[in-house]
Amino acid sequence: MTDFRSAARLLAAASALALAATGAPALANTTPADGVDTDQIVVTGRPAIGDWGVDLSNRDLTVKPGDDFERYASGAWMARTEIPSDKSRTGSFVELDETVRENVRGLVTSPAKASTKYGMHYAAFMDERAIERAGLTPLMQDIAVVRAIDDKSEFARFMGSTYDKFGINLFGSFVYADTGNPNMNVLWLSQGGLGMPDRDYYLKDDFAKQRAAYQAFAERTFKAIGVANPAVAAQEVLAFETYIAQLSWDSAESRDIGKTNNPMSTAELARYAPGLDWAAFWDGYNVPAQDRLIVQENTAIQALAALYASTDLDTLKLWQQFHVANQASPYLNKAMVDSSFEYAKSISGVTQQRPRWKRAIDNVNGSLGELVGESYVAEYFPAVAKARMDDLVRNLKLAMADRIRDNEWMAAETKTEALAKLERMDVMIGHPEEFRSYDALPIGNSLYANAKAAAKFNADYSMADLGKPVDRKKWLMVPQVVNAYNGFTENKMVFPAGILQPPFFDPYADPAVNYGAIGVVIGHEISHGFDDQGRKIDQTGAIRDWWTAQDAARFDAEAKKFGAQYAKYEVAPGAAVNPELTMGENIADLAGVLVAYDAYKKSLGGKEAPVIDGLTGDQRFFLAYAQVWRSKAREDSLRSQVATDPHSPERFRTIGPLRNVDAWYAAFDVKPGDANYIAPEDRARIW
Repeated sequence: MTDFRSAARLLAAASALALAATGAPALANTTPADGVDTDQIVVTGRPAIGDWGVDLSNRDLTVKPGDDFERYASGAWMARTEIPSDKSRTGSFVELDETVRENVRGLVTSPAKASTKYGMHYAAFMDERAIERAGLTPLMQDIAVVRAIDDKSEFARFMGSTYDKFGINLFGSFVYADTGNPNMNVLWLSQGGLGMPDRDYYLKDDFAKQRAAYQAFAERTFKAIGVANPAVAAQEVLAFETYIAQLSWDSAESRDIGKTNNPMSTAELARYAPGLDWAAFWDGYNVPAQDRLIVQENTAIQALAALYASTDLDTLKLWQQFHVANQASPYLNKAMVDSSFEYAKSISGVTQQRPRWKRAIDNVNGSLGELVGESYVAEYFPAVAKARMDDLVRNLKLAMADRIRDNEWMAAETKTEALAKLERMDVMIGHPEEFRSYDALPIGNSLYANAKAAAKFNADYSMADLGKPVDRKKWLMVPQVVNAYNGFTENKMVFPAGILQPPFFDPYADPAVNYGAIGVVIGHEISHGFDDQGRKIDQTGAIRDWWTAQDAARFDAEAKKFGAQYAKYEVAPGAAVNPELTMGENIADLAGVLVAYDAYKKSLGGKEAPVIDGLTGDQRFFLAYAQVWRSKAREDSLRSQVATDPHSPERFRTIGPLRNVDAWYAAFDVKPGDANYIAPEDRARIW
């Protein structure tokens, strides 16, 4: 199936882990959205959490705010909360995700929806008797195709064809806007070929346990599909993927737009990276000759083509068989599902497999996401949320514009470009304007057949954009997801309905809470357009250096100072945050707090916020922020996160930005001698 890891990496260059909403009043110079007169919307009622939007019982008042603000804000919650055995972590995001999943389950399993395609797919996923009866028969038909390959050109053709079916590819790929002409879609090509989360899992001693679990999983898989000498076959696969890892770029390098923007034609790529029958590869992919594609990790792709040339066909076929079975395992019998989970435990640290219904709902969301989303939005996304969200986004954009204008280190010409980019930044809230049609997707009683059909249907949907104008109204997320993103070269922000509810957004909550929670996330997404990678993209979405040399040097100096703080944050013995990998998200976190705080203060119209429960408006703002990011995570999960994820662990998404925010120091009287105090001259001043 298509490897979306590369697409996720691209999106992570300008995206966030979660985001957006509020019921705060608009600034005086904003205008109603979509014909909705927000002044006529009467919002009455009680907040979903506490008396004004924050649960004060979560705090640990024995901790000084300046020593550990995470524990001050959420220490009691952390003390009484256990991570569920089927989860690698828990916290506000996870808890809301569970609520949304329950809501979707109610929709999908209602008698009225039984005959819908998502109702039928869910039923097929839950029909364990039929799945056990089928056993490995459907899988072995796909395995037989791999075993029948008799030359490396044919294998290259098969690799290309895995964009829409079970199987692995040395190269990840996806269709997205061109870096030079952001109005047209081109194919992006990246390094691929790994079964574990990242190259570090193959190369670092820290992940020896995970390598052993992965090899044991491969051995079990080969035994199940009847490969002779399964232990030897598993060793061969691990050795081959270790070679791939040695040739691959690390995650931090892969997020550098300047390094990954390498346009070529398919003919130029074939000359640049010989060793693979590229004509056969593109034939399998159903991609005709292209005048332009974006080759991301170019030197790695060149090396992988050479590795392909030097690897014998039998090894390649073993590697492919394992991954066909691995990707198919969620749709097979219990023995295959359990074998896959046994390996997954080593990555996440969980001890219990998730209930089957949860896995079924996630698969339905992945296969028929917007079809489910249309029903979800009708049930769970009220008009007032959209209207209030429009207000808040406008307020945050106004606050960001003021920060750009007032920036002391930025030249006038750079400010002009930055303001133009901000002005053109599109905002999409709740759901797409038009939902996809799934009429052409066949869904029946066979889970395996449904999974293959959905994979092909969704891959073809994405590939259909190749060579066509960019449709900026299309979404990369479904409405029922608890997340949000900045659209990279599309210069847009997307806030799905799933995130637009408590604790992130509550129309009945104190405005300080909405600004501190979802407002910060909106600010985070806005500022992605101006982080260490977003600043390399202009208002049209083209990759272009629009900064003066002096501005870029000053920005980089502050970013380096900021990164040095994060390099000291250790999540487990020997495992620290990688500031190069997380720089974009860290900058967006800091800017998000600053911009949301400014917007909150402006929303007060020059008046002082009331004191509630002994807390000032500023204190409520920062408490809301900290409680949104509260989290507990298992060590294996944290080690995986700092190796692979461009987002810092939640603890440091709380502490890291606030240590650089002057208003936080004033709100909680943080002074020299407190553990998290940073002298004013040493605080990062990026936005």
